Parts: sequence; structure tokens; C-alpha cells
Amino acid sequence: MRNSRIQEAQNLFDKMPQRDTVTWNVMIRGYFKNGFLDNAMCLFNQMPERDMFTYNTVIAGLMQSDNVQGAKEVFDGMEVRDVVTWNSMISGYVCNGLIDEALRVFHGMPLKDVVSWNLVIGALVNCQRMELAESYFKEMGARDVASWTIIVNGLVREGRIVEARKLFDKMPAKDVQAWNLMIAGYLDNGCVDVAEDLFQKMHDRDLTSWKQLINGLVNSRRIDAAISYFKQMPETCEKTWNSIISVLIRNGLVKEAHAYLEKYPYSNIASWTNVIVGYFEMGEVGSAIKVFELMTTQDVTVWNVMIFGLGENDLGEEGLKFFVQMKESGPSPDNATFTSVLTICSDLPTLDLGRQIHAQAIKIARNQFTTVSNAMITMYARCGNIQSALLEFSSMPIHDIISWNSIICGLAYHGYAEKALEMFERMRFTDFKPDDITFVGVLSACSYAGLVDQGRYYFDCMKNKYFLQPRSAHYTCVVDLLGRFGLIDEAMNLLSEIRADGIEVSSTVWGALLGACRIHNNIKVGEIAGERVMELEPNNSGVYLILTEMYLSCGRREDAKRIFAQMKENGVKKEPGCSWIQINDGGHVFLSGDSSHPKFHRLRYLLNLLHTEMEREILFYAYY
Repeated sequence: MRNSRIQEAQNLFDKMPQRDTVTWNVMIRGYFKNGFLDNAMCLFNQMPERDMFTYNTVIAGLMQSDNVQGAKEVFDGMEVRDVVTWNSMISGYVCNGLIDEALRVFHGMPLKDVVSWNLVIGALVNCQRMELAESYFKEMGARDVASWTIIVNGLVREGRIVEARKLFDKMPAKDVQAWNLMIAGYLDNGCVDVAEDLFQKMHDRDLTSWKQLINGLVNSRRIDAAISYFKQMPETCEKTWNSIISVLIRNGLVKEAHAYLEKYPYSNIASWTNVIVGYFEMGEVGSAIKVFELMTTQDVTVWNVMIFGLGENDLGEEGLKFFVQMKESGPSPDNATFTSVLTICSDLPTLDLGRQIHAQAIKIARNQFTTVSNAMITMYARCGNIQSALLEFSSMPIHDIISWNSIICGLAYHGYAEKALEMFERMRFTDFKPDDITFVGVLSACSYAGLVDQGRYYFDCMKNKYFLQPRSAHYTCVVDLLGRFGLIDEAMNLLSEIRADGIEVSSTVWGALLGACRIHNNIKVGEIAGERVMELEPNNSGVYLILTEMYLSCGRREDAKRIFAQMKENGVKKEPGCSWIQINDGGHVFLSGDSSHPKFHRLRYLLNLLHTEMEREILFYAYY
């Protein structure tokens, strides 16, 4: 039974010519331990004779299986009960969150032991009923170290650190758990020096004692002290060392973490991987690559970190080179590898490479994993191949919230509004609840399709049915939707509501309103929106150009000159237009005003030729 060989145990039990109570109890307890509740109860009902251990085992087993009523029925049917029986009922009620029932049983006990008191006091502490817990603690006769530790823990949790220390000092005996609780309490309250002093007074320390003090010292930026204690540990623990490095990195001290790894001999592959992650988060890509190249061992995780980090730092092509190198000389790619690579492919101008990666994923059955399929949907959707995205979605054996969000947003952004809303309605019939990203897709779909009433309905549904707090992206969609149909006043009222709620209106929301004013030639509101965008994004060239255009369209040339002069004064330049084309295996990028392409003159000659031919055609058809 201990080794979960249930059937073999049952076969031996069936072959036994004689069975005593101990044998029956072993079988019943084994079935409960292995989760076979019905089998345990079947044996219990077949038992010719039962002892106190039988009943206690069954009560504990039923309570652990959440069958509270069954345990109560067994308890009520007992003619004689011992203190273990009562404690089993109390423990069961506590584990099932029925604290008041546990208290009722406790008060009905003819005789209570220290375990009974500890169970009840511990339950009251855990449900934050400290006043009653303290009252019971005072009523106790004999107390053990657990009794004191439980109440000290409760005081520490409430931040009553001074009272906790007074009680701690009164303890007749202290175990390592009590010391650790007190030290953790001081660390959580920022009293690092006191925690360190208490640590020094400990006679017996366990791994938790060392780890929590070291982490506390690192969090308070006392790195040298933390490393000094680390070196004093009876057994240096790689996990503790990595936690030191991780805390340094989380606090932005990546270079310091790197220096400590170089200085001390405790590092492993996880330590170096964390440093690489830190460098990528700082944007120091070169340093991350250098660390990677110097590593003697590179597992699949560090390769994945490199590919993902390069993609996140807008160096997707370099990330793809690492993927090729990984396939040639590194470990086998896993789900995270394909997810990162497909994410990079979703930002490329062509789907060719993405399709190749998709084929490779299918070849090694990685497409059966939800995370990989989600990345494929996102890639196809971003690159405009909605049919392939839908095909991948429909072929998935299991969807998660990311799957639904990817397909809904992909459909919405490419103008398939009705299909996006249809997918959303399908999602609502599943077990997944829409999140804020879902509603960005839904509201975008309404905005693209001009579904004003539905947009209002879904925005209200988001707030009042799913209780999601709208973000800037949601407000942008709604303002854009209202603005497209000339409902400028309603859009302005929405912005007033946002500000009344103490929420800062973002530049994207003001930008959406400015775009609407441009369409409907609403100069008055457009000026307000434009000024707000320039305040929040003074280097946004688009807003200057839109305002200049709006002023010129209504004859306000002086205002147009003023905006254009302001643009020049702030050193803002219009972003050049960009286009690209892929021919065979090569890509060609063109920037407005740039003549650096090696075939620039030939291309220009060809464009002039096409322009001339087009003029001839126009003249020909105009003449005839």
C-alpha cells in the first residue's frame, strides 16, 4: 500500500486464511491514502470487529476526502470515543474551512489535550481571528512549543512584532521553527539588524534560517554580509546562491551580480542564465551575448533565453541566427524555443520562414502543445494570413484564454469584425472568462466595423458583467468608434468620466479623438486633443502634421505656421515612409528620401517609365 501497489495488496488480503483487526485497518488506511474512498468504506462496512483505531482512521480519511457528512455519521455512531477521535473531527472541520463546527466539537469534548487546543488556536490564527485565538491561548493549561509558536506566528502576521517578541522571550523552550518565525517577522518589518542579532543567538539553525537571513540581507542591499553568511553555511546551497543572484538582478544590480559570479566559485548554469536575463531586461544585448559565449555549458533554457531576449530587443534576425546555431550544435528545441521563434517570425515582412518553422514543429510533434499553436495563430494573424490562423485554431485539441484572444484580436485587426464577434460569443460558452485583452479585440472589431451600439454594449458588459477595469487600449477603441461616426460630444463626455475617476487620459486616447476630429473637421475639439498629445508626446511628428493640415483646411494659415514652427523648434522630424519587398531569397527595404539602394538609379528609371506609360494611357482614354 505504501508503494501504491493496490491490487497486489488486495490479492494478498483476499488469500489470507485469517485476518485480524490490524490487517483490516492497514487495508482501509492504505485505500484512503491512495485516494480509493469507496474501497476503504466497503472494507469498513465488511469488518467483523472494529477497534478505536479503525474509527479514527475512517474519520480522518473521510475528512481528507472532503466527505464531512460521512465522517460525522461515523463519529455519531460511535459508542466510545477517545481524544484522538475528537481531534480527528476538529482537524477535519478545520481542513474543510468549517471553523465554527470545529469550535462546537471542541467545546463538546469531555477531555482536551494540548493537540486539541493547538488545532483550534491554529485555525483561528489562520482565519485572522486573533482576539479569540489569544483568549484560548490564555485559557490553556499545559502548553507545548507548538502552542507558543502558533500564537507568535499569529502576532507576526498581524505586524505586532513587539508583542510577538515579548511572547517569544517568555517561551520556556524554543524550537528552530519558532526562531525562524521571529527572524522572518523582523525581516518582513524591515528590522534586518534585529533579525541578524536574533540569528546570532540561535544555537541550532536549519537551511531555512540561513536562507531567510541571507535573502533579507540581499533585499536590504547588504550584499557583502549576505555572501559572508553564505560562505559560513554548513553546506553551501546552489539554490541559496542563485536566490542571492536573482535578488540582485530584480533590484537592477545586474553588473554587480555578474561580478560576484566571476569572483566566487558557487555559480552554476542557472546563475549565468539569470545574469543574461538581467542584461536583456536592461537592453545591454552585447553583454548578454558575451556571457552566453563564455558559458562552458549551455542547456535548452539558456538558448531559449537568448532567442527570446534578442526578439524582445528588436533583434529578431539575430535571434533566428541563434535558433539555426542551436539546431546545428545545441540541444533539441523545446516548446519555449518554437514559441519564441514563431513570435519573432510574426514581426517579419514575409511568412516564408514562419511556414518553415511551422513545418519543423509539426515534424517533431511540437504543434500539439497549446503554447506553440498559440504562437502560430499570432504569427499568421499578424502577417495577415487569417485563413491559416483559423485553420490552426480549429485544429487545436485544447484551447486556452491566449488561443481565444489571439484569434479574436487577429480577426478584429484585419477587419473581420463579424467573425471576431462570433468567436467571442463562442468563447462565452466555454469555461474561459474574457479578460482585458479579449475586450481589446472585441472593441477593436466594433470600431473597425462601425458597430456603435454593439461597442457600447460590450464596453458596458466588460465593466458591469465581468468587472474588468478598462485600460487605455479600451478607451482608445471606444473613442475611435464614437469619433468615426461623428459622436465627438459623447467621446468627450467619456474622457470627462475617465478624468473624474482619477484616471490619466493617455496620448493614444487623445490621438484617437484627434483623428476623429480630423475626419469630421471639428477644429475646436481637435485643438484640445492635439495640444494634449503634444504635451504627452512632444516628439510625435504625426500630431503636428494633422493639426497643420486641419488649420490649413479651414484657412487658419497663421496657426498652421505656428504649429510647423513649434515642430521645428522642438527638433521633431517626420518619420520617413518605409516599404519592403521580398524577391526570391532576398529582401529589399526602401525609405522615403533614401537613395542608398544599389539599384536605385535603375529603379528610378523604371518608375519614370511606368509613370510615362500611365500618362499615355490616361491621355489615350481621355481622347477616345
